[in-house]
Amino acid sequence: MTNDQLLIVAILLGTVALFLWGRWRHDMVALASLLACVVAGLIPQAEAFAGFGHPAVITVACVLVLSRGLQTSGAVDALTRTVLPAKAGLIFSLAALVGLGALLSGVMNNVGAMALLMPVAMQMARRLDLAPGQILMPLAFGTILGGMTTMIGTPPNLIVSGFRAELGSGGFGMFDFTPVGLVVAAGGVLFVVLVGWRLVPVRKQAGVEGFDSGAYITEARIPEDSKVAGKTLREVEASMDEGDAQILGLVRNGVRMNAPNPWRALEPGDILVIEAEAEALSGVLSNLGLQLEEAIAAEDTEGTGDDGADGAGAGQEGDAGGREEGTDEKGAADDDGKESSAVAGDVVLMELAVMPTSAITGRSASDLELRTRYGLNLLALSRQGRRSIKRLRSAGIESGDLLLMQGPAEVIREFASDYGCVPLAERELHIPDRRKAWEAGAIMAFAVGGAAFGLLPAAVSFAIGVLASMALRTVPPRSVYDAIDWPVIILLGALIPVAGAMESSGAADVIARFLLENVAQGHAVVALGLILVVTMFLSDLMNNAATAAVMCPIAIGTAAALGVNADSFLMAVAIGASCAFLTPIGHQNNTLILGPGGFGFGDYWKLGLPLELLVVVISIPMLLLVWPLGAV
Repeated sequence: MTNDQLLIVAILLGTVALFLWGRWRHDMVALASLLACVVAGLIPQAEAFAGFGHPAVITVACVLVLSRGLQTSGAVDALTRTVLPAKAGLIFSLAALVGLGALLSGVMNNVGAMALLMPVAMQMARRLDLAPGQILMPLAFGTILGGMTTMIGTPPNLIVSGFRAELGSGGFGMFDFTPVGLVVAAGGVLFVVLVGWRLVPVRKQAGVEGFDSGAYITEARIPEDSKVAGKTLREVEASMDEGDAQILGLVRNGVRMNAPNPWRALEPGDILVIEAEAEALSGVLSNLGLQLEEAIAAEDTEGTGDDGADGAGAGQEGDAGGREEGTDEKGAADDDGKESSAVAGDVVLMELAVMPTSAITGRSASDLELRTRYGLNLLALSRQGRRSIKRLRSAGIESGDLLLMQGPAEVIREFASDYGCVPLAERELHIPDRRKAWEAGAIMAFAVGGAAFGLLPAAVSFAIGVLASMALRTVPPRSVYDAIDWPVIILLGALIPVAGAMESSGAADVIARFLLENVAQGHAVVALGLILVVTMFLSDLMNNAATAAVMCPIAIGTAAALGVNADSFLMAVAIGASCAFLTPIGHQNNTLILGPGGFGFGDYWKLGLPLELLVVVISIPMLLLVWPLGAV
């Protein structure tokens, strides 16, 4: 081997070792690898950061943003309600959940799909009287399997497509991964649902997602087109049992009934006083077709300066309109009296704890003019299990209360600082919006269609989708950069030039020939299986995107040495990089379930090893059938 080849191999081995060590974050390791190659002269200085402009990097970032739009708009919630059974048995319920996870992973980031369905999995485990991990692990593996079915399902597919484009053959199409990926995913899902869940170790839940803030009390209005209009209170309460929510009261024509007749028929315009956990609020609203009263009131009173209290305006400060000079209805003004930069779509949900010395103790949302003076909405209140409060906007706030506030993050924090409250956490909750859900779904469909039918390059098509999402605010502009997993972007942008140096130096060809001569011994099918197994092994120990970037040059070099079609080997890398089932560190979805499932490091292989063997058995024949080796 030449000096350059020895250098790049040494850097690559050091990179893999650091990935396995786990002391440094994977983006730091990737950047260190890139800089080492630049210092060693393996990558020209002018091309050091060219990888960040690679179409695969742009596409990954755009897909993450579009996935956030599907999540926050409630589009996936609507699909979940339609597809998942409410009271079916174990096998059917598990098949529906894991199948939905695999389906979503094909059209959105599989980590996002997992995050969306985790609360549903936890509820299903409680309903079926199973340990959380017995549902969570099949779901995690199902979402990983689903990602291999399309080009945008998982970053390794995009990386593999980028390497094929560099060969001069053009990148893979949107659904070129589907024939093999769909068969492998279907076989894996069937195994997990019918047999695999029995292999999951039964563990108690070791942690929780976030903190327990208790049940919130909120108000939700029944709109004209709500499906609960005309139903009785008893019927609505029965449908809320799945979300562990209950109705505490009914407000009709401004009058609250604390113990309404359960046979009373609900009418459009009625307001339900609901008690629910913070995480269950969005599900309850989506399932029943309700709208948060305070969010509606904010729209109704926008520009009027009226906080809309029912006779609760006594003690309000400011002018008759409830607005101080130099402020607007969306938030506090700056020192020059100019309109605040916060806009309606740039909002978050955040919890505040009311301290004993807080200046808001004894005052209500109307007294504080939260909406007109600060552009904030009090959506729900948690009060240590006590339910006897007045209307939400006129209820006096007490020490120890938890407030679920809606508004710009910086405004909420400023309000908390001024009034002696403690921000607990920014909640990853979303208020369903039917219009935005349709818009987010349509944007994703057009972006996928543009790439799938070759109308536009994938990166361009999805970038247009992101621009449309920002314009229509299915993803607020201030949230776009928060939606991107920047460590993954850094990893991809840094390792693409490193992989290129491995190929240009001839090191990949040397490694390929070594594998051929000493292991495969010139047999193309054996070499194909070897590439698949090695890729799967590395993916279990390091980031799957990094695995794909490392293995693609080796796969291409192996195919060239054998004189066969490189597509088969690249597809083997795509399959292998997507199959990380043996450890909690191989894929983010495995890591997500580690605490909620109560798992240890060694719990994954009991289901993961049989699943990986099944993947090998299914994928090798399918690769040979769909992507024949052939001579080139």
